[in-house]
Amino acid sequence: MTGPEKPRTRTVAWQDPGVFAEAMKTASGIEFLRGFLTESLPPPPFMELLGVRIASVEPSAVSIEFEPAEFMYSPLGNVHGGIVTVLLDTAMGCSFHTTLPAGVGYTTLELKVNFVRPVTVRDGPLRAEGRVVSAGARVATTEAHLRDRDRKLFAHATSTLLVLRPEPR
Repeated sequence: MTGPEKPRTRTVAWQDPGVFAEAMKTASGIEFLRGFLTESLPPPPFMELLGVRIASVEPSAVSIEFEPAEFMYSPLGNVHGGIVTVLLDTAMGCSFHTTLPAGVGYTTLELKVNFVRPVTVRDGPLRAEGRVVSAGARVATTEAHLRDRDRKLFAHATSTLLVLRPEPR
């Protein structure tokens, strides 16, 4: 082992996340998510941090993309499984969000991830494709797959989501 290397750095800037509160009240879920595609809404802070972007928004289906980076690595020399989980959870949650009216939200109740192969910087851009399996009035189920350009599978997941409606006044 040689002497210590100079540390690498990463600087991240983001917009005030308060901007999303009003948009969530007035826009349907699909309109809200399409705001990220048209850039009428800034990326959420976690997306800026990880370099994630929404690639497509359709009814009951959302795809997000990211470029694996060294700052995401675990001590094992690949992207930490928690980052992969964030990508899959985001694609699944956003796919369900497209089905919701203005003012209605959701939260993840349960999440299961299967890691098929490690993700490294050599794998290039990856895409998490989420879709709704079943959308009930109170509970929904979703699934997502993380693939590379050649459609090689890296991970897949399922989730159960709880619908959050505003409290009556």
